[in-house]
Amino acid sequence: MSEFNVALLVIVIIVCILVFLVNIYVLINYQHPDDYNQAWLPKIVVVLGLSVAQISILMLPADVANKHACSNSIYNGACKLTLPMKKLWLAIWIIDSVLVFFVIPFAIFYYEGDQEKTVPQRVVSAMLWESLTAVIVGLVLGILYGLVGKVDFTVRRLSSTTVPFTTDFSFLSQQFPCLSPTNMACAAYTTETASTTTWTMRTTFPEYVIALTTIVGSLLFSIFGGIGIACLPLSMIFSFLRRPRKIITRARYIKEATDLGKRAKELREITLALQREERTGGKGRKWRRNVKKVEQELVYLEEDVQALEEVYPQGERAETSWALTVLGYLFKLLLGVFGFCVSVMWVAHIIVYMLVQPPAAPLLNQVFVKLDNAWGLLGTVAFAIFCMYLILAVIAGEMHLGMNLIFITIHPMKYGGTLMNSFLFNVGLILLCSISVIQFCAKAFSLYAQATAVQEIFGYTLESLRGLKYLFRYNVFQFVFILLSIGTLIYYLAYGWKKKQTRGKMHILE
Repeated sequence: MSEFNVALLVIVIIVCILVFLVNIYVLINYQHPDDYNQAWLPKIVVVLGLSVAQISILMLPADVANKHACSNSIYNGACKLTLPMKKLWLAIWIIDSVLVFFVIPFAIFYYEGDQEKTVPQRVVSAMLWESLTAVIVGLVLGILYGLVGKVDFTVRRLSSTTVPFTTDFSFLSQQFPCLSPTNMACAAYTTETASTTTWTMRTTFPEYVIALTTIVGSLLFSIFGGIGIACLPLSMIFSFLRRPRKIITRARYIKEATDLGKRAKELREITLALQREERTGGKGRKWRRNVKKVEQELVYLEEDVQALEEVYPQGERAETSWALTVLGYLFKLLLGVFGFCVSVMWVAHIIVYMLVQPPAAPLLNQVFVKLDNAWGLLGTVAFAIFCMYLILAVIAGEMHLGMNLIFITIHPMKYGGTLMNSFLFNVGLILLCSISVIQFCAKAFSLYAQATAVQEIFGYTLESLRGLKYLFRYNVFQFVFILLSIGTLIYYLAYGWKKKQTRGKMHILE
C-alpha cells in the first residue's frame, strides 16, 4: 500500500512540473509582440496564477486517488506516506485568494501605469492602488467574519436520564431503546421532529475566506460557465458550418482589403479623438462607452483581417496554407462535436443528480467508478477532463459576453496577440472560478469523491454558513447555470448558423 502512495507522490510532482512548463509555453506563444523581453513581473504572475488554478483543479482527482490508496484502511492516517490533502487544499486556496485580491491587481496597476514614469514610480503608484484595494477587501472580510462568520448545523437533540449501572440489558428493545423506560428521546429514529435544534459554532478565518471567495466565484461561474458550456462547442461547430468554401479572386481581395483599410483609418481617427477628450478630463460614462465600442470594433477588424487572409492565401506556400486552413476547420468540427457531447453529459448529470431530489441516477459517478475498475487511473483521468472542461467553458462565456455587452471589458486571448493586462484579467477570472469549479465538481461527483478532504471542507461548512447557506442548499447556482445554458443553446440554434454581416461605418456616441 505504501508503494502506491510513493508512486502517487511521484506522479503529483511530475504533473506540477509539466503544468509549469505548459504554462510557460502558453505565455510565450500567446503574448503580444509589444511585451517581448519586458513586463517580467506580470509574466511571472501569469505563469504562477495559471499553474495554481490548474493544480488546484487537478488536486481533486489527486484527492480521490489519495483516498483510493487507503481504501482498505479504517482511516487515511492509517496508511503511510499519504498526502496531507486538507492542509494542501487550505494552502492552495489561500494562495489562490492572495493572487486574486492582491497580487494580480498589483500587476495590472503596474502594467497599465504611465509608461513615461520610471520603474520605481510605477511600483509606488501600483502599491498605492493595491493598498487601497487591500484595505477595502480586509475591512469587508473582517466585518463579515466578525458579524456572521459562523456556521449553523441543524441537529436532533437526544437525551436520557442516568440510572445505576447494570449488566442486565434484557429490557432494551426497539420499542424501548432507552435505559429509562420513561425517556424516549435517546434514539434518533424514535425522537420527535420538534426535538431538532441548531448547533452554532464559529468557523476558522481561512475557511470563511474560502467560503466567501466561493460565493463570488460561484456567481461568475454560474453566469459565464452556463453560457460557455453551450457556446464553447457550438461556436466551433458553427465556425465549421460558416467556413470559407473556396479561395476568392484577386479583384475581390483588393476590394475587401480596401474596405478594411478604410475601417482601420476610421478607428485610428476615433481613437485619437478619444485620446484628446481624455486629456481634457472628459472621462465620463459616454467616453467609457465609446472606448468599449472602439475595443469591440478593433477585435472585429482583426477577425476580418484574419478571415481575409484565410480566403486569399499568398506567398510560395499558398496551397499549403489553404490546406492547413481546411484541416483547421475540420479539427474545430471534431473538437466541437466532442465538446458538445461533454456539455450534454454535464447538463444531464446536473439535472438528474443535483437538481432532482433524491437523485434519479448516479450517471457520471457510476461511469468513473467503472472506468477505475477497468484501469486504475482511467476514471481519474476522465474525472480531471470533466473538471477542466468547466474552466474552458468559463473563459468561453466571458469572451462571448465581453463581445456583446457594453459594461463588460473585452480581454481577448489570441495566439501571438494577447497583452499582459488581458492575460492577468483572464488568469484572475480562472483563479476566482477555480474554487467554485472544485466545489461544484465535489458536489456533482459526491459518490465518486466521497470521504475526500475536499468534501470535509465543502460538504458541511459551506452549506451551513450563516446567511449564505440557502444559496447552496437550494441549488440556486445550478438552476442559473442550467437556464443560461439552455438559453444559449436556443440562441445559437436560432442565430448561430447565420453568416456574419459586413460592418458599416462606426459612429461614436454624441
